[in-house]
Amino acid sequence: MASYFIGIDIGTQGARVVLADAKGTIVSSAEQIFPLNDQSREEQSPEEWWSACYHSLSALLQSAGGKTIAHNIKAITVTSTSGTVIPLDGNNQPLHNAIMYSDKRSVHQAEKCTAAAVKFHNRGYTAFNFSSGLPKMVWFQETYPEKAAKIAKWIHAADFVTGMLSNVWGITDYTNAFKSGYDVSKYEWPEYLHTQLSLKKEWLPNVVPSGTVIGTIAKNIAEKLGLPETVKITVGITDGCASQIASGAINPGEWNTTIGTTMVIKGVTLNEVPDPYGRLYSHRHPEGYWMPGGASNTGADWVTNEFGDDLVNLNERARGLIPTHHIAYPLRQEGERFPFSAPQARGFEPEGLTKAERFAANMEGVAYLERYAYEMIEELSGEEVNAIYTAGGASNSDTWLKIRSNVLNKPVYKMKHVSGAVGAAILATSKTYYGSLTEAVKHMALIEKEIHPEKALAEQYDTDYHRFIEVLKQKNYIKEEADA
Repeated sequence: MASYFIGIDIGTQGARVVLADAKGTIVSSAEQIFPLNDQSREEQSPEEWWSACYHSLSALLQSAGGKTIAHNIKAITVTSTSGTVIPLDGNNQPLHNAIMYSDKRSVHQAEKCTAAAVKFHNRGYTAFNFSSGLPKMVWFQETYPEKAAKIAKWIHAADFVTGMLSNVWGITDYTNAFKSGYDVSKYEWPEYLHTQLSLKKEWLPNVVPSGTVIGTIAKNIAEKLGLPETVKITVGITDGCASQIASGAINPGEWNTTIGTTMVIKGVTLNEVPDPYGRLYSHRHPEGYWMPGGASNTGADWVTNEFGDDLVNLNERARGLIPTHHIAYPLRQEGERFPFSAPQARGFEPEGLTKAERFAANMEGVAYLERYAYEMIEELSGEEVNAIYTAGGASNSDTWLKIRSNVLNKPVYKMKHVSGAVGAAILATSKTYYGSLTEAVKHMALIEKEIHPEKALAEQYDTDYHRFIEVLKQKNYIKEEADA
């Protein structure tokens, strides 16, 4: 009899659940949307998350084919947003709404946390900003001292749903704890959190690797959903890392590029990758490796905003134009953060191009930026980038995949399933069915297509790439000493 696993993703705008078998086949899925407004970007109700999660699970199980499948569900894992935190009282009830990663009210506290980390610890993650969990904890205790006096534990978004499923509280994983100040190198909460930021030691959760089994499903939840009480609940993971798992980039030397609104690059290295310019930061892999990554302000937002009415035709016309030999950089906001840090950066493209030429040249520009990122990563890490898996809206363009493979001069693997919920389902198998996360990904992360470079085209793109880099240097967006 087949075994099945559930992945749950609590996102900013809704709950999504998937049911997968041990071969990576998606059997069923369900979701429920949250209303999104200015207030919900700052705070959201954990109880509403749970309600959406419960109803999505109920719908999922109803559509999955009845009791036979339900009785063979083995494990559940939850993923959610990084940097979202919740204060709990002694009865594991929220003292306040979840403070969202996108809440900007803790900007001042982020500066305070960064200064304390650099001065008193100066290792691991020290570049705290308003999207990090730690500044939000400090902000809360300064803003609501009466509520802070009742805190029993701080938890993260995924931890809350995991707790509701298992009735096990006060446990989190490396990836969620990372931006709350946890030192993933020494596997400890640093002393400066208590001595300089006044967070009580008992407030901070125990930290274990993602996928660790922490219990079984709570009896009342199992009865309501028609699940066996033997279903294992594991500690969760952040949404970005869950998507990386789904992408297949889980072994040293494997990397994932997701080009959606922005370009996000994540991979696996044997060693931590220090970056003096703060472009990269490194999560801890569940198996002890490192998971460095960075996010650009450049991506594919320009595609839908400027070319969305004619994409099929434009992709076909662009295929006949490459390489264009035009140098373009489709940054559509002020400033760049990865793979170089340049607050003054602005996008550019040659004047007088046709619509199809603009489209093709801008796709090439993103590919050049991707190559620069991987060259920088190899220089900083001293480790090779062996394989590149891809996801996001840009991966739906065969022309863009061809451009990227030839600019990178490496094979590019487009994955079939890349959502955070799928990554959570894969993680659910890693210590309950398979012997490791590596083994789980090998069996469950499915490649949809492979794109390989063509020698002549790759050689032409190599010349144009170096022209692109020279233009960035001339504009002072990247500096000679920061090329690595």
